[in-house]
Amino acid sequence: MNSRGAGSASWPGSARSSSARERPQPDRLLLFTTVLLCAGGLVMVTSASVAFAYNQHQSTFYYAERQVAWLAIGFVALFVLGRIDYRRIRPLAPAGAVAAGILMLLVLVPHLGVSVSGARRWFDAGPLGTFQPSELGKLAFAVFVAHWVDRNSQRMGDFQHVFVPFAAMLAGVLVLLMLERDLGTAVVTVAIFLSAYWAGGGRLRHIILLMGALGLGFVAVTLLEPYRIARLTAFKNPWADPLGAGFQATQSLYGLASGGIFGVGIGHSIEKYGWLPEAHTDFIFAIIGEETGLIGTTLVMLGFLVFGLRGYRASLRAPDRFGMSLAASITTWVTFEALLNMATVTNTLPITGVPLPFFSYGGTALATTLAAVGMLLSIARHGSGSALGNNRRSDETFDRWRRDRRAPVSGSRGRARVSR
Repeated sequence: MNSRGAGSASWPGSARSSSARERPQPDRLLLFTTVLLCAGGLVMVTSASVAFAYNQHQSTFYYAERQVAWLAIGFVALFVLGRIDYRRIRPLAPAGAVAAGILMLLVLVPHLGVSVSGARRWFDAGPLGTFQPSELGKLAFAVFVAHWVDRNSQRMGDFQHVFVPFAAMLAGVLVLLMLERDLGTAVVTVAIFLSAYWAGGGRLRHIILLMGALGLGFVAVTLLEPYRIARLTAFKNPWADPLGAGFQATQSLYGLASGGIFGVGIGHSIEKYGWLPEAHTDFIFAIIGEETGLIGTTLVMLGFLVFGLRGYRASLRAPDRFGMSLAASITTWVTFEALLNMATVTNTLPITGVPLPFFSYGGTALATTLAAVGMLLSIARHGSGSALGNNRRSDETFDRWRRDRRAPVSGSRGRARVSR
C-alpha cells in the first residue's frame, strides 16, 4: 500500500516535470551573455565619457545617465519581445519597413533632422539626446527581408522575379544611407540583407554577383568624397600624418598598446582626456584596451563569439524559414558590427563610423539592438528541443542551410526527402 501510495504520489510530480520539459525554454546563455556585455558597456561608457561630459555639459555623468535610460528602454523591449511568439510580429513587417524608410527620408529635411559634421542622420530626442532612424531601420529591414524571403521561398533561385527585386530593395535602402552619409550603417545593412537571403535559400552565385556590384559602388562613393579618400590614405600609414588624417588611428593604437596585458585600471585612461576623438562612442574599444588590457579586450571578443554561436544555433534550430532568416540576420548584424568596429579601432580596416554593440554610447543603437536580441530569444525559445544532430528535425533544419546548390530550385532537395 505504501509503495502504491508512493507511486501514485509521484504522478503529479512526473506530470509537472514532463510539462516543464515540453514548455519552451529561453536561451539563458544568450541572455546572460547579453546582460554581461551591456553591464560592461555601461561601465566603460561611464569611464570613457566623464571628461568629455564635464567639458561639454558640466555634468560628469551626462552620457552615462542617458545610456542608463536607453538601456532600460532596450531591456523592456527585450523582455517583451522575448516573451511573445516572434511570428506575431510578422504581419507588421511591411508597415515597419515603410515607416523606417519614411523616417530616414524625413531626417534629410532641413530643420527636422540634426546635422553633425556634415552628416544628417538624427532627430532631436530632447532629454534623451538624439534619435537615429537608420538604427531602427536595421531591425525593421531585418524583419521585412526575413518575411519577404519566406514568402518567396519556393522560387529563391529565380533571378528575374526574386533576386532582382531583392537587389532593388537593398539598393533603395543604400541610397537613403548614402544621402545621410552613413557608410558604416550601409555596410552593416548589406550584411543584414545578404545573411537573411542566404539563410532563406538564396543562390551563392547571386550573392557573389551582388557583392561584386556593391564593391564597385563602394569604390565610387569613396572617390566622390574627399574625406573618405583621406581615411583610406591614413589607413595605409597613419603615422605619416599623426596630427592630421592619422590622428584618430594613432591615438587609438597608443591607447591599446599602453594597456598592456592587464590595463591601467578602470577610470585611469589618458586617451579619454581629449586625446582620442569619439572615445565613448565609435572608439570605446580603445579605452577598453587601455583600461583593462589584453585580458579585457579578449573577454569582450569572447562575449561576442558566444553571442554569435548561440544566435546561429537559434537560426539553425528555428521552426520555420522566417525564424531562420530573421535569427541569421540579427546574429550577423550584431557580430559583424562588433567585428567591423574592432577592426577599425585596431586599424585593420579604414574608419567606417560603426559603433561597438552594447558598449558604444548611442541610445537608438542600444535600444534597437536589445529589441533585436529579444526577437532572437523568442526564436530560440520556439526552436527544436534537442541539439543539432540529435534528431531528424534538427538535421533537416541544418540541411536547409547546406542545401544542394545544384538543384534548379532552392529547397528541392528537402522536398524530395519529404516525398520519400
